[in-house]
Amino acid sequence: MSYNIEDFNLDFFSLKGKNAVVTGGNSGLGQAFALALAKAGANILVASYALDKGETQKMIEDTGVKYEFIQADISKPGIPKQIVENCVNSLGSIDILVNCAGICICKDVLDFGRSEWDPMIAINLTAAFELSHEAARYMIPQKSGKIINICSLFSYLGGLGSPAYAAMKHGLSGLTKAYADELGKYNIQVNGIAPGYYATDITVGTRSNPETNKRVLDHIPAERWGERQDLMGTMVFLASRASEYVNGSMVIVDGGYMVR
Repeated sequence: MSYNIEDFNLDFFSLKGKNAVVTGGNSGLGQAFALALAKAGANILVASYALDKGETQKMIEDTGVKYEFIQADISKPGIPKQIVENCVNSLGSIDILVNCAGICICKDVLDFGRSEWDPMIAINLTAAFELSHEAARYMIPQKSGKIINICSLFSYLGGLGSPAYAAMKHGLSGLTKAYADELGKYNIQVNGIAPGYYATDITVGTRSNPETNKRVLDHIPAERWGERQDLMGTMVFLASRASEYVNGSMVIVDGGYMVR
């Protein structure tokens, strides 16, 4: 949508009246993403395998927006369709989709077989495809929408200790570009966020080991692990009107890890 530079204002970052689905939004980075969107004004539907114990609901509702929750195994065919339909039926539309849910199984390559590969691909990649596919069915007629895939530095790097994680994060990056190319003409932007090393439950082992902690920090110009709040502004930007000409991009938020 064309506008003059004089028209630009901070309302371009507002998500008031928008409706968002966030998978894996009950904890970790997903919870921060859901809260960021809510603080910008969006109504939130969280889809998670784990039950909401009330913490996420309270944080979201305290911002004054609507909150919906679905306990769902997104790896099962048809469940992503139900999630999208639930968002449309309960909130009125789907304007933003954040594909954040994921698992990581770590094993040496010779010990990593189909029993580890299949669930990772089903949850981390196939479900993101299905959700995007179903969301696009609603976004195309309304000629607007934002799909944001949570990728990783492993969308660029190898996957030491988890070949499936690197493979599916590369795949998610490719899916982002393919959907951006296809949906751009409908004013739908599809982008990715690639977090670096963050202080979450998943990285407790690495951070608590002095040797591995030093190895990571020595590679980060910011000289610290990322905190969840370091990602929240990027999420709001990519979900808002302010990023209307950003499409098919990967925003790396890593404290500079990739430049060293």
